[in-house]
Amino acid sequence: MLVKHKLVETKGMFYIEHDGKILGESVYTLPSPDKMIIEHTEVDDELRGQNVGYQLVHTAIEYARKHNMKIIPLCPFANALFKKKPEFADVLYTK
Repeated sequence: MLVKHKLVETKGMFYIEHDGKILGESVYTLPSPDKMIIEHTEVDDELRGQNVGYQLVHTAIEYARKHNMKIIPLCPFANALFKKKPEFADVLYTK
């Protein structure tokens, strides 16, 4: 599945759409040029069980790596992924 990206000023989303309908999204804000807050991840019932949520958050992580950002995962799903996957620690924001 193709994950698309939309960014308008400091708000953005990684998403999957089909026939103009968004079927999965991970929404974020950029409080500063080096920080991304993942606020919400949601996947339509028709795509559940296909690792779409993981793909969306993983795309955000790759974007953060490419742009030298740290991620604050406020979204419960994204936060759970960061806890399960030590390989994502390089982009996890720590105070």
